[in-house]
Amino acid sequence: MKQLEEIVEGLEQGDVALEKAIDLYKKGISLSKTCHDKLVSIEEQLDQIMTEDGEILELNVQKEEQE
Repeated sequence: MKQLEEIVEGLEQGDVALEKAIDLYKKGISLSKTCHDKLVSIEEQLDQIMTEDGEILELNVQKEEQE
């Protein structure tokens, strides 16, 4: 996240050469995708809660948030 924030700040300043800006943008997109994938993975893990019997109880966090 820190790298992504630094890239955004650099691009917002506008004093980056075009070629470097394109490279920073590509790296930012890649970092953003990595962060998104990790978030989705964690959400999926949180959707499964172990009950006392050891059974997995499926919860849908996104549905609960929308209600």
